[in-house]
Amino acid sequence: MAQLAAARGTADVVLIDIVEGLPQGKALDIAESAPWAGFSTSIVGTNDWAATAGSDVVVITSGVPRRPGMTREDLLGTNAGIVRSVVTNAVRHSPDCVLVIFANPMDAMCHVALEASGFAKERVIGQGGMLDSARYRTFIAMETGASVRDVAAWVLGGHTEATMVPIVSNASVGGVPLTQLVRPKPLAALVERTKRGGAEIVGLLKTGSAFIAPAVATLEMVDAILFDEQRILPCCTLLGGQWDVRNAYVGAPVLLGAGGVQKVYTPPLAEDEVAAIRAAGKAVRELVAATPKA
Repeated sequence: MAQLAAARGTADVVLIDIVEGLPQGKALDIAESAPWAGFSTSIVGTNDWAATAGSDVVVITSGVPRRPGMTREDLLGTNAGIVRSVVTNAVRHSPDCVLVIFANPMDAMCHVALEASGFAKERVIGQGGMLDSARYRTFIAMETGASVRDVAAWVLGGHTEATMVPIVSNASVGGVPLTQLVRPKPLAALVERTKRGGAEIVGLLKTGSAFIAPAVATLEMVDAILFDEQRILPCCTLLGGQWDVRNAYVGAPVLLGAGGVQKVYTPPLAEDEVAAIRAAGKAVRELVAATPKA
């Protein structure tokens, strides 16, 4: 994310980590690419939150992966504690920022960040739907042979295999309904591949997970906020009755601009898709209930 953000030249970048030398080394490496990459963005690495003061957007990537022997509750407790600490420090130095949550489990960590920050819900946004939708659109382009630029399709709901909802009912390629372009069996396989998109990358890499697609997806959100682009994007937001889902961070189409989420949309969906989104909301609430409190 830092490398791509610096190369775009749209904003100054500060990398922060608790490990001494790590953010400084990463930032210096990126800075030294500037002469040939052709950007003049300022990029700084630090262990001191003071260097982040006045940030417009703070992207929270902190957390640990699940390790052998670690229960879901262990992971939730560890990452919740990390996210609380990071958010508390971030908002102390940048009280007017918008928080973009990338830490996992993302849906639950949005709730943790909202509570720790004291912000309005519009200023705490999860990234999940952006990455999942990018994968969905990519797989549709592969299946149809069309340019990915002409694919309009989103993934809503949660950010796990069990809770994400690739929307078929209004997906299209160049305005042509997806259901007219892909037969039911390969279409079902395409939806399942989208749900397993992260696991597919992990299975291929063996020693890590995806980097580039998540970074680009997140930066689209950052730019929309920084430049008040008024983009309608699939982001994780706190729903307040949309599709009868309340008090749960769930992926939905939002109008993203200055200050964060400016509006949440509820386009007409198939009955099974609405039911799946409601199930995602229930799953998120259960995950939040299992998250240890501060």
